Parts: sequence; C-alpha cells; structure tokens
Amino acid sequence: MTAAAPLGHPKPASAPQPQRVGVLLVNLGTPDTSDARGVRVYLKEFLSDPRVIEDQGLLWKLILNGIILRVRPGRKARDYQKIWNTERDESPLKTITRSQAEKLGEAIADHDHVVVDWAMRYGNPSIRSRIDALTAQGCDRILVVPLYPQYSAATSATVCDEVFRALADMRAQPTLRVSPPYYDDPDYIEALAVSINAHLATLPFQPELIVASFHGMPQKYVDKGDPYQAQCIATTDALRKRMGLDASKLILTFQSRFGFDEWLQPYTDKTIEKLAKDGVKRIAVVTPGFSADCLETLEEIAQENAEIFKHNGGEQFSAIPCLNDSDPGMDVIRQLVLRELQGWI
Repeated sequence: MTAAAPLGHPKPASAPQPQRVGVLLVNLGTPDTSDARGVRVYLKEFLSDPRVIEDQGLLWKLILNGIILRVRPGRKARDYQKIWNTERDESPLKTITRSQAEKLGEAIADHDHVVVDWAMRYGNPSIRSRIDALTAQGCDRILVVPLYPQYSAATSATVCDEVFRALADMRAQPTLRVSPPYYDDPDYIEALAVSINAHLATLPFQPELIVASFHGMPQKYVDKGDPYQAQCIATTDALRKRMGLDASKLILTFQSRFGFDEWLQPYTDKTIEKLAKDGVKRIAVVTPGFSADCLETLEEIAQENAEIFKHNGGEQFSAIPCLNDSDPGMDVIRQLVLRELQGWI
C-alpha cells in the first residue's frame, strides 16, 4: 500500500497572546448633572431596581412616576449643588472613585498585565461599558470589587446582578470573581481608627462621643435574611475594641430613611437631636459604611445633621471624612484586591 504524499508541514499554532486581568471598582452611583433633570434620570434608574425597592408593583410605579419623580429631583438637585465638584462638573463620589482606581493602578503597577477601571452601578460610567472596555483590552479574567464594606442585597448584590446581565449578552465571557465584604477586615478597622484619630487631632475641641452612622434599610429586608445590620454591628464592635471605646462613647445609628416603612434603628437624625436635647455639646460623626464621601456624608451628615444638632442645643459638630483615596483607605483596597487576585497574578 502506497503511503499518501505529505501535504506539507502544518503551520505551527501561533503562540497564545498573554492575557490580562481586569479589576473593576464599583460604587453606588451619581447623577451626571446636578440639575433636576439629571437627578430625575438617576433616581428613576435607582428606584426602579427591585433590589432597592422590592415591591415594583403598579402602586409603586404610580407613586414613583406620579409623585417622587415630579417632586424629589428638584429638592435633591439643590442638595447635590451644595457639594458638587464644580471644577470637574461632577459629584464628589465620581471624583473620588476615579482617583481610587487611578491610585490602585499605580500601587499594583508592577503587575503590568493587570488593568484597573471603575464604574457606577447607577449612572455613568456604567458597569456594562467598563466590562466591554476591559475585555476589549484583552482581559479574560475580571475581579469585580463592590466598594461596600458591609454586604447588602441593595448594594453588593445589585452590582452582581448588573455584571451578570452584561455577561449574559457575551459569547466569550471573561472568568469572573467578586470580592467579599470586608466589614471586619483588620486592615479596614485599622484604617478607620487611624483616620478617626487623625481627624480628631485636628479639631479645636474634644468630642464627648462619636456617632457611627451607616446607611439605613427597611427593617423587613433584614427580617427576610439580609446580613447588613449584623455586619454593621460587627464593624462597630471591632472599631470600639480597636479604639478602646465602650458603647456609650461610640454609638451605632442608621441614616437616610426613605418612604413610610420602618427602617433600621436607631435613626441618626433622631439620635443626634436627642443627644443635643440631653445636653451633649460636642460630637463627631463617622460613616464607616461609605468608602467615599458622597451626598449622604457631605450634605446629609456634614450639613443637615450638623444643623439638627446645633438647632437643638449642640455646639460643636464634626463630620469625619470617609477613607476615600487617603493612604489608609487605599491600603485597604490594595490589600483586598491583591488577596482576591491570588492565583491570577
């Protein structure tokens, strides 16, 4: 039997291109503009998310479109204008989150195949657009980092929902990891304590106590199994231990109520009002549930709650900045990311 003539040597397979790893920092969101129209677009997207408002039935849609989106945008726009970064024409949350991503990229620049980007769950830049950008740069693996120390379905889970929606439309999906909450991470607790002490050292007064104010949520969400409240308590307990303070000197509260449901208590504004009426003259407020300063910290706490305190007899009030892109804050993010990238870098 005659052997078949060779058809020539097969072309060698091209060497695989080195793949890149994407890191996507995600924060809650912000309007694109500080006017009522921009806030309306943002609120519609935010309040139409069933993770945020679980009952998206006809009644809620009537309330949202017939009342809330007609009344609330103008009022919230005025609040945003009080804190708006006019130089860059954007909210402080966007400014800070961008800086966090840039500084993280610099901090891990020795891993030259890692690409760091950032996104907002609501508003811009969108999660979908940044995942597209990362994959276009050759990232076949992506670590998503929800910038929420404490997990809740209305924050961390809805980030994952949006990521999965983006991937659902992709034929060649990147491999995905999502970083866990870091509510009791020793680096995070240490950074909070260092940040608080550094701020207190700059004040011309000594606070009689510190209020740790976390974003609130409806009590029924916790009753259904959301771990958020327990993680806020764990953060506060760890911070008390690290700073050597008891429960009377570092008080846990919840802010930013919305609607008519019962929310997690004690409420920040009511607690601050009562403290002032009870004769407390000097307080500081820290917001450990926020990785970056935003409307809820710069306007609601630093302005609105400061006014509540002073109106009811308080004298000296200080809002402690979030960790933001400070050295301690960036160390928390860097350590978290490097830990979750193990095996990929």
